[in-house]
Amino acid sequence: MMKFISWNVNGLRACAGKGFEEAFNTLDADFFCLQETKMQEGQLDLQFDGYESYWNYAEKKGYSGTAIYTRRHPLSVSYGIGIEEHDREGRVITLEMDNFYLVTCYTPNSQDGLKRLDYRMKWEDDFLAYLMRLDAVKPVIVCGDLNVAHEEIDLKNPKTNRKNAGFTDEEREKMTILLSKGFIDTFRFLYPEQETYSWWSYRFRAREKNAGWRIDYFLISSRLKEVLKDARIHTEIMGSDHCPVELLLAE
Repeated sequence: MMKFISWNVNGLRACAGKGFEEAFNTLDADFFCLQETKMQEGQLDLQFDGYESYWNYAEKKGYSGTAIYTRRHPLSVSYGIGIEEHDREGRVITLEMDNFYLVTCYTPNSQDGLKRLDYRMKWEDDFLAYLMRLDAVKPVIVCGDLNVAHEEIDLKNPKTNRKNAGFTDEEREKMTILLSKGFIDTFRFLYPEQETYSWWSYRFRAREKNAGWRIDYFLISSRLKEVLKDARIHTEIMGSDHCPVELLLAE
């Protein structure tokens, strides 16, 4: 069995002071993907026995950034999606393994007032094209904070959030298109009726009230469906405004 974890840590240095290492060891994953590390090279040396790590830092300090810890040595590693406009913010790392690609992604937020929605739409198209190029070679596992609640079941208050970043018709439609191109939302595929969230605002005691959103995903190429064993959301793990999400695949 192969275990994958994805977690938006909302600042790894902050999360490291809130039980990150304990959570890392407890989850005991083969691949542990992070988003929103918010750090530069040399700011934190956090290594674990038996793991290699790969980091993609944003040019802007204290912003964005991704990382992957892996127990299995990749054939190759690439950073970004090969488009300069998108690759300054440290949002994507791809590991090529023998039988699949693993892509961790921190999708740009459309922001308050949807200031970045137009950019987000361009990102979505370019990221999809990148995934399709990979998928033509071998199956793809995509994880991360994709910054969209796809369906109404994926957030507590769909009616009042229709025009807010993460639940606009435009963003949801891009996710629908991505899934239509041969990808499976693993959690929703296995648990079509389950209302479980992965992110809660720090405001209004949202986590306490479980007024959350499911915006952290594991998507897989549909031809991996036969080896899909489980997808979980670890709401019990604190340390960030997101919780870790998990994928289990048979080997």
